[in-house]
Amino acid sequence: MALPAATRGAAGLGLCRIAASASSSPPSSSAPPAGGRRRERDRELPFGLAERGMVVGGHRGMGMNAVGAPPGARVGAARERENTLLSFGRAAAHSAVAFVEFDVQVTKDGCPIIFHDDFILTQRTGAVYERRVTDLLLEDFLSYGTQKKPRKVSKPLFRRTTGDGRVLNWSTEEDDPLCTLQEVFELVSPRLGFNIELKFDDHIIYHRKDLEYALQAILQVVFQCARNRPVFFSSFHPDAARMMRELQSLYPVLFLTEGGTSKHHDSRRNSLGSAIQVCLEYDLHGIVSEVRGVLKNPAAVVSAQDSNLALLTYGQLNNVWEAVYVQYLMGINGVIVDRVEEISNAVEGFSKTELNRSVVVVDGAKHQAFSQQQLGFLLRLIPELIEQPH
Repeated sequence: MALPAATRGAAGLGLCRIAASASSSPPSSSAPPAGGRRRERDRELPFGLAERGMVVGGHRGMGMNAVGAPPGARVGAARERENTLLSFGRAAAHSAVAFVEFDVQVTKDGCPIIFHDDFILTQRTGAVYERRVTDLLLEDFLSYGTQKKPRKVSKPLFRRTTGDGRVLNWSTEEDDPLCTLQEVFELVSPRLGFNIELKFDDHIIYHRKDLEYALQAILQVVFQCARNRPVFFSSFHPDAARMMRELQSLYPVLFLTEGGTSKHHDSRRNSLGSAIQVCLEYDLHGIVSEVRGVLKNPAAVVSAQDSNLALLTYGQLNNVWEAVYVQYLMGINGVIVDRVEEISNAVEGFSKTELNRSVVVVDGAKHQAFSQQQLGFLLRLIPELIEQPH
């Protein structure tokens, strides 16, 4: 599924030729005018979610990589390197996958690149070297990991474990070079939607000009390359989400939230109720919540629907088809998953349940569907089983 070397090489010429022209000034006239705000009843949801059933998005492509995860683990053991053309291409091959979610940051020289972590790590002579991604020039960033040119010497990639912070070699069964936002638009099937997460460090206080610089660089690429591809933005940073909404009116903007499963110094990020208020105040199109936050607060689903807000979820429970089925019955618009093939096939099977309410088809196997009584019991029980906020 990897792209031919000749194709990749051609796309690599002038990797950031579009973003290089980005500045703090508004995008070119090809961009829609800013401030095109709509009333709630006229707000358009991404992918026509108001008319569609549940959609499935691939987390960083075919799933995230968790260093140290044992082979076959339900989460973090994707074969492909996350956030690469290989991983996105594999996701595009699954017709039931509507979009991929990926993280975009902007390099020091103004190029939007695809990378999740705030810091990138390598090792030389036994010592670990750590650099902030946004402090790197594009050429420096692309020098990490496997290279497009086989003979080019690269810096090996390392990563911290999420639990104890150990630094381990970041290896995958199938590797692929790091890439830019422009490459992803140009080389991934245009039928696949993009959920572009606007990535900012939680530990930095950003001035408006810094946010605008990054967002303008991203918009330059999107406006030039998106064509008819479905695109929507999301961000944990409420001011970045608000600013992206103000800068353009063509693409939906959703607010990312942990839904009350953890505490943050910014109160706007601490509950689903707060997330709904952020969306209404900033005229955003919807919410992407940690799934536990939704399952602990099913009433928020009704509030979001009443406010004409899209509601999607992410998190480890989205890799368990029964948990996804509960969300399907609750009316959740979409799920972002790591077990892309398994869950996308399961969601396809859910639609068949409409014809036979007693059976759910998952990976060709038939399972008993939940009755309304069982669903009510599950919704009452799940909050007790999920870790409470801390």
